[in-house]
Amino acid sequence: MTLSIILLIILALVFDFLNGFHDSANSIATVVSTRVLTPRFAVMWAAFFNFIAFLFFGLHVAGTIGKGIIDIAIVDQGVIFGALAGACGWNIITWYFGLPTSSSHALIGGMIGAALVKAGPSSLLWQGISKTVIFIFVSPIAGLILGLFICTGVYGLFRKNIPLKVDHIFRKGQLVSAAFYSMGHGGNDAQKTMGIIASLLFSAGLLGDKFYIPFWVVVACYAAISLGTMFGGWRIVKTMGQKVAKLKPVDGFCAESSAAIMLFISSAFGIPVSTTHTITGAIMGVGSARRLSAVRWGVAGRIVWAWVLTIPCSAAISALAYFLATKTLFRA
Repeated sequence: MTLSIILLIILALVFDFLNGFHDSANSIATVVSTRVLTPRFAVMWAAFFNFIAFLFFGLHVAGTIGKGIIDIAIVDQGVIFGALAGACGWNIITWYFGLPTSSSHALIGGMIGAALVKAGPSSLLWQGISKTVIFIFVSPIAGLILGLFICTGVYGLFRKNIPLKVDHIFRKGQLVSAAFYSMGHGGNDAQKTMGIIASLLFSAGLLGDKFYIPFWVVVACYAAISLGTMFGGWRIVKTMGQKVAKLKPVDGFCAESSAAIMLFISSAFGIPVSTTHTITGAIMGVGSARRLSAVRWGVAGRIVWAWVLTIPCSAAISALAYFLATKTLFRA
């Protein structure tokens, strides 16, 4: 294993750390905003369940990212560098502005940008890309619908209980729902970096003739995303937990449960969905179940625009990074 490959693996793990850092808001925003846990305990809770997710999920999403977005035959060190540079760059920009965008789509956009510069449109695998793009719209809508139905059902089930009792029940229940959501987050998002590292190793001939995910890559990626979650992106926590809709413990339970169901299903089918889109849609659905005005639709609109721009912007950063890298770092 050459020094350049080792450095690229480190860069991939940095992206995974940023993914956890950026997306920690998804895992803990509701449980913090409802005051069920303090921020310190919330990130520790989320990080733990992020890490143990590898015990429960297969590696279907890693396979999709590794060989289902761009032609693996054109992958080299420059392509991997461009993809990671595009994803990291967009994550940092959106973190600075407090926008809960998708690290997953930033990585996919990064792969697309570098591949286009190297080999043109023929290097793109449209079946995998179209499945991902479709779920840009499906995951938040599904999260919203699930959140709306679960919240309506829970409110109906507990309508005769006094608010204090409901609050007490769902303060405990939210610990469970936050745990399941964090597992879903780790089970989907950490696998995307696994796919990138495995692509790099395969292209360098270090995996032999068969593409697979080495176990050490699995553990390293889960560790990196868990550490990122522990450090937390507090700017985005404020947006997710306070600005989209005001939440009570019962609302947080419904939102996290809805998003967790969606993530478990998508991970089982190997679909690299956005955990950000899913939980945001669920929070909107829960807010809408109370009344439409409970959702701050102006903030929601700003978030949606950031979602739309993620793939093209990260692709543009990646294309530039790949071009510069091939002129300096990875010259033949």
